[in-house]
Amino acid sequence: MAYFSRPQSSSAVKIAQPTEDDDKAKFSPKKGRSSIVLSSCRFQDKGCIYYHPPPSNTSTDVASPDAPFPPSLSAHAVNAPVFVPRTSLDVVPSAPSTQSLQFAPSDSPTPYYASQEVEYEGTSLGTYYGTAQPAFMRQPLDYHLYTNPIPETFAPSHFISDNLREELQKRSESAHTIPSMPYHVPEELQGYHSLVPLEPITPERRKIVSWFSSVYRATSLNDGATYALRRIENFRLTHHAAFGMIESWSRIRHPNIVRVREAFTTRAFNDSSLVVCYDYHPDSQSLMELYFRSMSPSVLHGQFSASLGRIPEATLWTYIIQIANAIRAAHDAGLAVRMIDPTKILLTGKNRLRVNACGIVDVLLYDTRQDAGLAQQEDLVMFGRLVIALCCGSITALNALPKALEVMSRIYSAEIKTLALYLISKPGPHKTIAQIMELIGTNRLAREMDEMQIANDRLETELMSELENGRLVRLLCKFGFINERPEFAREPRWSETGDRYIIKLFRDYVFHQVDENGNPVVNLSHVLTCLNKLDCGSDERVMLVSRDEQSCLVVSYKEVKACIESAFRFVSAVSVQR
Repeated sequence: MAYFSRPQSSSAVKIAQPTEDDDKAKFSPKKGRSSIVLSSCRFQDKGCIYYHPPPSNTSTDVASPDAPFPPSLSAHAVNAPVFVPRTSLDVVPSAPSTQSLQFAPSDSPTPYYASQEVEYEGTSLGTYYGTAQPAFMRQPLDYHLYTNPIPETFAPSHFISDNLREELQKRSESAHTIPSMPYHVPEELQGYHSLVPLEPITPERRKIVSWFSSVYRATSLNDGATYALRRIENFRLTHHAAFGMIESWSRIRHPNIVRVREAFTTRAFNDSSLVVCYDYHPDSQSLMELYFRSMSPSVLHGQFSASLGRIPEATLWTYIIQIANAIRAAHDAGLAVRMIDPTKILLTGKNRLRVNACGIVDVLLYDTRQDAGLAQQEDLVMFGRLVIALCCGSITALNALPKALEVMSRIYSAEIKTLALYLISKPGPHKTIAQIMELIGTNRLAREMDEMQIANDRLETELMSELENGRLVRLLCKFGFINERPEFAREPRWSETGDRYIIKLFRDYVFHQVDENGNPVVNLSHVLTCLNKLDCGSDERVMLVSRDEQSCLVVSYKEVKACIESAFRFVSAVSVQR
């Protein structure tokens, strides 16, 4: 037991916290002997290895209140006033302030660092730190989804054109954007949700017949697609048979008519409303917004001049042919459009027109039951008014018909003037849409068909380029399922052993290359070239080097593809079994 007994004395060193005096004594610089004895060192400026303290005038550390200022400061500097910046900053008082600071965002999108210069005069605290940002600022879309600039080698075959990509992205943005202003709509409406107003709801809205209308974008619960809902406010349906006209319109599928889906009544808006559902064409504009909304009131209401910019005649003939084609489809079905109005004709693409809001007037005026033949004659008159308005740039050009015809004669050909006069002439049994097609001429109709087929070929070519991108995306998905996968099949390093190690090295070869300075190389042409060779299984060989540069493998793209297919087949097989 003596072995386990506590010894009488211990050789352990006692650890105590050092005092301040010990620290000073330990870390104070060592003074030279000559500086201690003589209070100065003769080798001070000749490379002496010891520390030489600066000379002091007094022997004590406490300075006398009557001691003069150091000689480095002049009398003028001592008596100088306290430096205060010329910025009008509010000094925070020592006492606590009762007023709370509130953040008031500004509408100006000025960046935080507006300039690199700092001004100290005539500014305030708010201007010094820049204009405050709004609570939410909508950022512009990045339409170019690839590295700029696009490689010239792959641009024609692997990417759609920038203009088409930007147009499609704008449509996608319009289909998902929510306005920042508050609006009050029902959460759900007869199987539609996420209602968003497409136009401002103001008292100055235009009426359809005698009722105010508003348009909403909504998503269907059935198919998840987006539709446009046009609501007629404070309308009470007296005959349910009026919906038969909507069914007739829903059977018409025409490229120049916005398709009608269904109609129903609702009280979700705290009134009796009629709602008609149409196909939604995002980022579209009406002819009113495109050609009449930006003009001055004098020009808009009759004071037109030939010096103003007009629609090119080729574009105008394209509009005339498309509207006439839409009228022909409706008249052949025994219906009347009744909406040949600049506010209801939409430009949904490049020179692509669609007649909107069809079938609403048939429901609203179902009690009057106007003859279909007379309604079709009114369609032609409204068509003629629209042509004259587009030619003269004024919606009231028909009120000054002689002057309007004079302007049309100076700007456009005689065929347009003859067509417009025939459209606004008195109704008759021989005045039909077929006669209008004859006045337009077979040559212009054939030319329009040629343009449509050329546009169709161009879109098919663009689609073929994106088809190749889809093939490469599937290949990248296989990479993602295999590379860097954690423990799999009871192997912690499954993704870095066997054939998967070759896949990892190939991934580094494609995406993780560096230059001679160690900087990453972002080369989209190299990536696309490698992926295309991998997808087709080329026999070309490539050298793969490990990250530690201790080993390298020379394999072909065909062998790498076989490794990827084997690993992906193994992963997918296990997933199916589970």
